[in-house]
Amino acid sequence: MSKILEKECVEETQNLVHSEDKVYQYSDCLKEIEQKPHLVSHMGVQTLEKPYKCSVCLKSFSDKSNLYKHKRIHTGEKPYQCSVCLKAFSGKSNLYKHKRIHTTEKPYQCSECLKDFSQRSYVINHMRIHTEEKPYQCSVCLKTFSDLSNLYKHKRIHTTEKPFHCSECLKEFSQRSYLINHMRIHTGEKPYQCSQCLKTFSDLSNLYKHKKIHTREKP
Repeated sequence: MSKILEKECVEETQNLVHSEDKVYQYSDCLKEIEQKPHLVSHMGVQTLEKPYKCSVCLKSFSDKSNLYKHKRIHTGEKPYQCSVCLKAFSGKSNLYKHKRIHTTEKPYQCSECLKDFSQRSYVINHMRIHTEEKPYQCSVCLKTFSDLSNLYKHKRIHTTEKPFHCSECLKEFSQRSYLINHMRIHTGEKPYQCSQCLKTFSDLSNLYKHKKIHTREKP
């Protein structure tokens, strides 16, 4: 953004400044911003000007700080560390989101059923249960999904990709959950127990099938 334009935009907002709070309001979108440098940065977003370019992938940014954050994708730098479990993150916001695992804080609530969530993205995905929205579509078979991760999992049916490997027998699986169930063959673990006869199972689906014996429901 040119200095002349910057000066004009800032001056234009001066009549909207609350001097005791030092809050600037950008006239184009009415967004209130506490510091003048942040106002100038925000105006770059509004005008779609992106003068800062990544030297690796040439992606452009309107703000220099966003360029620095982006570069960590290429460098692998993770300067923000969780004080509880020591897991590291490239962005401060990701660290704040992660910390809710330890604090059990759930600030986001579903307006339909009042269920609470720790992440905004979780409540957005959850809301699709109520709206039945499925915005993600497979380009091969056109099947639709409410969650992007489920679409990625589904696509492995078409690609035959199996990225999950058993460390014991090297068998490959398309889904992580399939690998976890398979590993119980080697460990002998049976975490699912019938509440009626206390028989245990390595797989949840086998427990459901077994329960039909007690309910006399045909398997």
